[in-house]
Amino acid sequence: MAGLGMALMVWATASSFGAVSSSSRVAVLPVSVTSAPGPTWKRHVIDAASKGADGVKLGDLNGDGRLDIVTGWEEGGEVRVYLHPGASQTRQPWPHVTVGKVASPEDAIFADLDGDGRLEVISCTEGKTRTVFGHRFHGDAQDLLKPGRWSTVAFAATSNSQQWMQVVAMDLDGQPGGDLMLASKGENASVGWLQAPSQSDELTAWTFHRLRKAGWIMSLTPHDLDGDGDLDVVFSDRKGTHTGVFWLENPGANANREHLPWREHAIGGLGREVMFADIADVNRDGLVDVAVAMKPKDILVCLRQSDGGWRELVLTLDGTNIGNAKAVKIADVNRDGWADLLFTCEGATGEREGVGWLERQSQGPWLQRPLGGPAGVKFDLMQVLDLDDDGNLDVITCEESDGLGVIWYENPAARP
Repeated sequence: MAGLGMALMVWATASSFGAVSSSSRVAVLPVSVTSAPGPTWKRHVIDAASKGADGVKLGDLNGDGRLDIVTGWEEGGEVRVYLHPGASQTRQPWPHVTVGKVASPEDAIFADLDGDGRLEVISCTEGKTRTVFGHRFHGDAQDLLKPGRWSTVAFAATSNSQQWMQVVAMDLDGQPGGDLMLASKGENASVGWLQAPSQSDELTAWTFHRLRKAGWIMSLTPHDLDGDGDLDVVFSDRKGTHTGVFWLENPGANANREHLPWREHAIGGLGREVMFADIADVNRDGLVDVAVAMKPKDILVCLRQSDGGWRELVLTLDGTNIGNAKAVKIADVNRDGWADLLFTCEGATGEREGVGWLERQSQGPWLQRPLGGPAGVKFDLMQVLDLDDDGNLDVITCEESDGLGVIWYENPAARP
């Protein structure tokens, strides 16, 4: 038990984190988790009318100051946008539009690729489609919910080439038009970027530049980890011979115009099956940390050190009544000033729960509390947002195989 005691002491004392040298990797230290009671958060349905809801991403499509949602329905073959209806209406199904019909969509995001101030939708597909698509709106604001006003065009450089899993918008070459970072899984999988041409709406003219081989990329997140003013990329790779969480160092716009390589750095979870990751300051030391769900039932927290290294702490979930870890989100959901860890699961059959949260305490073990109840089987990544304007962060997610669809859970904490 000496190792566990040391881990708890290191976790509770923020000033000790900087003592770890980045020149050598330290052992992964366990942190205690204890099951604790708590209320089930009330579930609200945003949309359950298609099949296989697979991910939720946010953006303000209609410019009303409220974040909207985009989701790909993998089995339904649809990409849908949901307009935030206002706090008083969020407990009802949201107004939505199918912006495109593509087989096996895996991810979808909002992005302004041409800089005109209007967001487009970008979707990734796997299965036999294996193509990235752009979905563009044509019309006035009052026509946003008319599917006939949306067109779908493939990025030719991606057509039938890889099982595309993740996409993020980034300006990488400093030239007009936004670029896209992409990641895939399976045969020929990679992390790479799509470079926009001078006319970004000409999707046949975009070019793809491979940066790294991949096995199965789960998360792809831009963040300036080295503080040099440009966005690097944090990613988690769950399959193959080189699994774990890593970051790729952006060499800068000039180097990207020359298509130079990006240097890779390890973060943690090496050799493990890592799932969805999140980036935020967990321990209030002013440095960004990384948390990732790991199979079967672990949450790994990688604490950034002042010298650039990482301290790895593992929280093993009480697996009695939950499925297998799928995603994690860092957020202070009880407003005590400490970051908590929300998690989703897959394989949550029977009475097992698919959504829960770990409450951070200033001292002692983390408390594993219920959130979603036993409904649902296969959940995905999460977003946190105060949807009902009560001052508390709610949870938006989706459930892929039990018909729950796109949903949100209402935080039961008292109004601040």
